[in-house]
Amino acid sequence: MYLCLVIFFLAFASITLGASVEGRASAPKGFVSSHGRNFVLDGKPHLWEPILMRWLPLLTTQDDVEATFKEMQGAGVKVLRTWGFNAINASELAGALESNLTYYQVWNGTEWTLNSGPQGLQRLDNVIDMAGRYGIKVILTFTNNWVGYGGAELYVNWIAGSGVTHDVFYSNPNIISSYQQYVKVLVNRYKDSPTVFAWELMNEARCLGDLPGRSGCGLDTGLITKWYKQQSDYVRSLDPYHLITTGGEGQFNWDNGTLASDYNYNGQAGEDFDRELRLDNIDFATYHMYPTAWYSALDFPGSNFSMEEWGLGWISQHAEAARSAEKPLILEEFGMPGIDNKTTIYPSWVDKAIETGHRQRVSDLLVSLVQKHQLRRHPRIMPWQFGMLGLTESGGNRLIKYADALIEGASPNDGFAIYKNQTNVWTIFTYGFQLGGRF
Repeated sequence: MYLCLVIFFLAFASITLGASVEGRASAPKGFVSSHGRNFVLDGKPHLWEPILMRWLPLLTTQDDVEATFKEMQGAGVKVLRTWGFNAINASELAGALESNLTYYQVWNGTEWTLNSGPQGLQRLDNVIDMAGRYGIKVILTFTNNWVGYGGAELYVNWIAGSGVTHDVFYSNPNIISSYQQYVKVLVNRYKDSPTVFAWELMNEARCLGDLPGRSGCGLDTGLITKWYKQQSDYVRSLDPYHLITTGGEGQFNWDNGTLASDYNYNGQAGEDFDRELRLDNIDFATYHMYPTAWYSALDFPGSNFSMEEWGLGWISQHAEAARSAEKPLILEEFGMPGIDNKTTIYPSWVDKAIETGHRQRVSDLLVSLVQKHQLRRHPRIMPWQFGMLGLTESGGNRLIKYADALIEGASPNDGFAIYKNQTNVWTIFTYGFQLGGRF
């Protein structure tokens, strides 16, 4: 699911920590590192709750980009995650130039052409630069499992050709070399910047994408785990300091009879969360959560399946795995459609995700917000997938690509976006920003 609500939650003990990882050079001043299950910035715990801004480099005016950063800063946002990829086919180039679409790579054969100009990587440069000026760090994702904005499928289609399965992305030497060439461009461009929080290898790696996967790809082959190791080792060879993570959904590969038919647990997806956590150059774990998409067949009137309870279990299982591996953990994406679902279920999930180290529960906060003194205590409000209102480019109405569009000044909404006028849901995440903003 590349059009998705992306949310991270983190909570770690407030203790003084060293800034180096065993066997690795100490991070320079301003670089975030990890120490056990903690993130560390300049010797102190780094507590934060980031947001996804995948659409931010797609904006075309400096006024809108700056207004968005001002809004984030005012809400206490400290970290954002955005796409470091944006590729098109050569057949799309004329339309991209006419519409002013942001693009970084153009495919017209087995090799891509880099666009480092003002409609290309200079827009990403601007986002990184402005994030630094506003005190916000950036998690940068190298590619997408899905076709959206030129992910793995373009590598597969142009290099491996038609009639192959999606999973050749992880094994074809020419594809791997091409991916690494692009990774090298981004890492070398930003590796000296303390604004970069972490490199992310891929958004939601799976055996299948928009193309089908090979039968049996994920069952005991370890293909994606091996790819994570290969690519994280490669990134570490280019950059000794910045953190590296997978960007994965966190599927397990458990030998469990009761879960043998469950895609999220039986290894079929291709991930093996427990093994990936123990890779030397994977510095922290990520996982995603979309039960309404994954288990829609189980959710019907009269069923005993609870989206809320399933989510609580998914959060607990990943927390236990991270504790066992002694690495930090981020729930970096989750979503449910419908404002009622968001206001009733999100507080429960958020409480579960941040219960370590925080005293006031989000659900308690929502109840107490009706009291005026609490409104004074918690005045700032910010949601994720961050939705921005009041954008002005093209008069506030612009089709970007796919179904992504600015409509009456509102940023793209995939059904999961949360805007400032959705007060209760906005408040949940504002509270998290305030907790996480103190380090």
